[in-house]
Amino acid sequence: MKTIPSLPLILFCFTLCPGPTGGSAWAAADQLEETKREQTKSRQEEQIKELRQKQQIENLKRDQQIIQSQQQLDQLKQQKPDPSGVQQPQAQQTQRELDQLKNELQIKRLQNELQINQIQREQNQSRQQEQIRELQRQQQMEFLQDQNRKNQMQLDLDRLRQR
Repeated sequence: MKTIPSLPLILFCFTLCPGPTGGSAWAAADQLEETKREQTKSRQEEQIKELRQKQQIENLKRDQQIIQSQQQLDQLKQQKPDPSGVQQPQAQQTQRELDQLKNELQIKRLQNELQINQIQREQNQSRQQEQIRELQRQQQMEFLQDQNRKNQMQLDLDRLRQR
């Protein structure tokens, strides 16, 4: 059995009714539609707020990971020098990778903030919802990539420690 959406059905019934109820039916339908739009907008604003908060938490976690990696690298650099000289170039390479990661994360933060601002300015609610979902997918991918980088950085630091 096929269902008819409630708003068109209500409008259809009231247009068939003679008398003064027709005008109030249009007003009620308009009010119902406006309420639905406001609820959708409110939900989307809440989703954007949650995205921003999640992004801030992820940024803090990334910062903490970078700080820990930098501290570990600094400790390795302060230990007695390797007589063979092998550790120095590897430590320098690890430092370059860590610096590059810091720069990439800063760029990602700015890009994500710009993307969130763009989503907030979007007038079309269905397009805005699509953009929210896309940003959520993108954030999940970035999280997985960050985990991979973190693990690789930790492996590099562990290799330096063993020498």
